[in-house]
Amino acid sequence: MNQKLRRLVQQLGEAIHETVSESEQIAGVVADIKKQGFEVLLMLEATIGLNEVEQQPGGAGMPSNAQQDEDGTFSEHDVSFLKSLRISVASDEGKA
Repeated sequence: MNQKLRRLVQQLGEAIHETVSESEQIAGVVADIKKQGFEVLLMLEATIGLNEVEQQPGGAGMPSNAQQDEDGTFSEHDVSFLKSLRISVASDEGKA
């Protein structure tokens, strides 16, 4: 893995950590657990996998192994996961 890619993966890990650390929802649940008389130790493990994408001639840059719904939109599960990472999806306005 080259240095630039290694740095980007490290930045991704730091961004995930920061997002979890600043989550009001997580902080609220942790506070509720503490009110019940427990100390909370939260440890998360993130596995970041990388696959090099081969560009298709005339393609839109979509990896050949990417899976989408038939109409090309995200599933409700996909949207839920992205929202948990605080990523908004323009096509999720009518869902949820």
